[in-house]
Amino acid sequence: MATQAKRDYYEILGVERSASDQEIKSSYRKLAMQYHPDRNPGNPQAEEKFKEASEAYSVLIDSEKRARYDQFGHAGLGNGGFGGFDPSAFTDFSDIFGDLFSDFFGVNVGTGRRNRAQKGGDARADLNLTFEEAAFGKKTEVRVRRYESCEQCHGSGTAAGKGPVTCSTCGGRGQVRYQQGFFSVARTCPNCGGIGRVITDPCTKCKGEGRQVRERTVEVNVPAGVEDGTRMRYQEQGDAGVNGGPAGDLYVVLHVKAHPFFEREGKDLFCSVPVSFAQAALGAEITIPTLDGEYKLKVPEGTQSGTVLRVRGKGVQSIRGGGKGDLHVQVRVQTPSKLTKRQRDLLAELGGTSAVDNKPEPRSLFEKVKEIFG
Repeated sequence: MATQAKRDYYEILGVERSASDQEIKSSYRKLAMQYHPDRNPGNPQAEEKFKEASEAYSVLIDSEKRARYDQFGHAGLGNGGFGGFDPSAFTDFSDIFGDLFSDFFGVNVGTGRRNRAQKGGDARADLNLTFEEAAFGKKTEVRVRRYESCEQCHGSGTAAGKGPVTCSTCGGRGQVRYQQGFFSVARTCPNCGGIGRVITDPCTKCKGEGRQVRERTVEVNVPAGVEDGTRMRYQEQGDAGVNGGPAGDLYVVLHVKAHPFFEREGKDLFCSVPVSFAQAALGAEITIPTLDGEYKLKVPEGTQSGTVLRVRGKGVQSIRGGGKGDLHVQVRVQTPSKLTKRQRDLLAELGGTSAVDNKPEPRSLFEKVKEIFG
């Protein structure tokens, strides 16, 4: 029976004959992901395609073999075109596949033992502030629950005078090697978790964990100008690390209570103040509250209800620098609900003189308003 002709290696990988090494690697990676036996259990056709792609790759990635193949074809390689699977062709295995196996097959193609030192988790504390405390800043303390290194075993997890022993499953390597279809790959040891050692005599206080939950008081410095929802980060003030790893971070989340008079937008403040009809018509100097104390605000003559007057520098300090914001004061003219007969007559007279159009009236009318409300 005639032997079936071998397919062209470039055709198998789906690349041009002028393809670069990177293009060959990229194409092979895609085919390996598609046809790997672990992703196609019980599918001999997929396994055959995987072997075929691996054979083509092992030749084309080797510059010497590729040159012979380009000149003489399969005959130039000897042994019918391929001398069996050569693991040495995959010296750049991890470069080809990257996280392919860990992503799709849950395995680790590295040969060294994994470093199991882990950073501790982040801790959180919530801090309530008044509006003024957020504006001016405050030094205070928060209570934090976090993992800390066990005081009895100092984080080792073992009983006094004892120590961890070499894992019998992996022999201290931290990995157990398995045959995964066409390749021999390594998985993290299920017994020791990749550390290579196990604790046979755990600490009685932390039960071998090496850490315990404790509640601590941490001093925090709230800067001026913080807003509701601000998160302040304190490095390595969170949970203690595992197996010698660094501690996590502490995040203090700020909750600012609303103010009964002021509203805030960035570093600017907004408020609304009532004035009488006479004050709006004739102008006045009124006393308003600010975060810094009382302030004398001049209301110009003829101010309309809803007018916004700006007071520079009476806002909030910006946490990003650049000085304080401004205070924006909206004037609300109050209409009197109860009038004497004389006030009614004078207002009627004033209304009659200004009903034809809205042009400014003579000064004598303002004097009448002042007489009514003064």
